[in-house]
Amino acid sequence: MTATKATDDSPRLIDAIERAETTSLEAVRKFLDTVNDSFPDLGQGEDGPRRKIIDAAFTMTENLVAASNRVAQNILDITEKTLDEADKDAKASTK
Repeated sequence: MTATKATDDSPRLIDAIERAETTSLEAVRKFLDTVNDSFPDLGQGEDGPRRKIIDAAFTMTENLVAASNRVAQNILDITEKTLDEADKDAKASTK
C-alpha cells in the first residue's frame, strides 16, 4: 500500500465507521422505543423489568461505541505506521 493510497482511503474508512456507529445507535433507540411501548412505566421501581432492559440497552450502546472507537484507533495506528514506513522507504530510495 502506498502512502497516497492509505491517505485516499482514510476518509472512506472513517465514513464507514461513522455510518456503522450511527446505524448501531439508531437500532438501540428503536429497541428502547419498543421497550417503552411494551413496558410502560407502572411504578415498577428501580428493579423492575423495564428498568433492567433499559439499563442493558445502555450498556450495549456503551459497548458498541467503545468497540467502534477501538476499531478507529487501530485503523489510525496502522495508517500512521504505514505512512511512516512509506516515508522511510521514500527517503531511502532518494539517497
